[in-house]
Amino acid sequence: MKLQLNDSSLLQTQAFINGEWVNGDAGETFPVSNPATGEVIAEVASVGAEETARTIDLAEAAMKEWKKLAPAKRSEILERWHNLIIENTDDLAAIMTVEQGKPLFEAKGEVMYGASYLKWFAEEGKRIYGDVLPSPGDRRSIVIKQPVGVVAAITPWNFPNAMITRKAAPALAAGCSILLKPAAETPLSALALAELAKRAGVPAGLFNVLPSKSASLVGGEMTSNAKVKKLTFTGSTPIGKLLMKQCADTVKRTSMELGGNAPVIIFDDADLDLAVKGALVSKYRNSGQTCICANRLLVQEGIYDKFVEKFSEAVKQFKLGHGFDDDATHGPVVSKKALADIDAIVQNAVEQGANVVTGGKPSELGNCFYEPTILTDVNDKMSIFGEEIFGPVAPVFKFSTEEEAIAMANDTEFGLASYVFTENLGRIWRVSEGIEYGMVGVNETAISSEVIPFGGVKESGQGREGSKYGLEDYLETKYICMGGL
Repeated sequence: MKLQLNDSSLLQTQAFINGEWVNGDAGETFPVSNPATGEVIAEVASVGAEETARTIDLAEAAMKEWKKLAPAKRSEILERWHNLIIENTDDLAAIMTVEQGKPLFEAKGEVMYGASYLKWFAEEGKRIYGDVLPSPGDRRSIVIKQPVGVVAAITPWNFPNAMITRKAAPALAAGCSILLKPAAETPLSALALAELAKRAGVPAGLFNVLPSKSASLVGGEMTSNAKVKKLTFTGSTPIGKLLMKQCADTVKRTSMELGGNAPVIIFDDADLDLAVKGALVSKYRNSGQTCICANRLLVQEGIYDKFVEKFSEAVKQFKLGHGFDDDATHGPVVSKKALADIDAIVQNAVEQGANVVTGGKPSELGNCFYEPTILTDVNDKMSIFGEEIFGPVAPVFKFSTEEEAIAMANDTEFGLASYVFTENLGRIWRVSEGIEYGMVGVNETAISSEVIPFGGVKESGQGREGSKYGLEDYLETKYICMGGL
């Protein structure tokens, strides 16, 4: 499958450091493959700890002038970057589809979503306000906000465009510089964004992309280097915990968007068609490879059978295919290892007594395709209840009372996203406040946008991305006391 672009210069394969395209010191590369076909798309330059250390030095130097620049000037550059992304949506989506696997229509949606963060923070960066505090007559107490410093970012493969802009936009808007380690599975989207950042006039050294086949070498330098003042990471909870430990020695600021085990709680009084539609979107978006996707469908016993019937009828209409197929609703999962992990979860659940309503095995399309799956006869004693299923598998659990639903929802170390379907106003408040999650969607599962504070509680992480709160993670608060007045 040949990748055809309107602008072939968006397909970059070198690291982007200090505004230049460069190879790693050792000249090493690693392959990037199309999960739908298994074919190698490109060989990408791989950097290590020494290149990362040099990039940090360059980023620190570049930031000295950037943080002094008027916020409105920084805003203009971010706006230009936003506009270039929109203008090149088709090419960016094609690159994403070929390296990540998601259908083209879904990739285009992510490009638009990713661009929205640049637009949002281009404006929010002009609204970094301080305070004058009440003080005795002979002094004034002032509070100002300043950029935190050089930012290191590590991003995942499931949203290889939006997870970058969601971090880079507030960092740059606040006056920081940033260096990025993209996932080894999907570096091409990051490098295409770097090309557009360069065209937009982002000064050299402020946005750097460090692809590498060794996450530990790049990540180790990011976490240990004292010149890096903040680390932001999106990925698994175990890796997030490791990074936090590594950052402790230099007391870095951290933002962690980690694992999830999202419940969708559907009560007897819910609009059933709305609940089915919402669960479909949440569970099977990106072939189930999202941290906020429905991981456990908790359905009240009075409508359980009817829900499963309607839900399974809809799932059976899905069509697996290559991302460029016009009629494909869902693409492959990201790798053969991911497929094996998904299938192991399903087979283990079946061994423990789960019933496969539809799917339940790898697709005949081969490679990394897994059939959209529904499991019933599952309960909270099975291992699948506590596992994050990063794939198109929907276990449907049964509950009796509101109290039981809240207890089941909270019976996890995670607390990222959750969803509730009910027509009862009092129940909306009780359940929304009673479940331990950073985000709650009520009669809605499409909850993410640039204007909301995205993030979780418990072991799902710390900090918030997007919204006015997302800028605070890239700012330090400084108090100035003026006496003798």
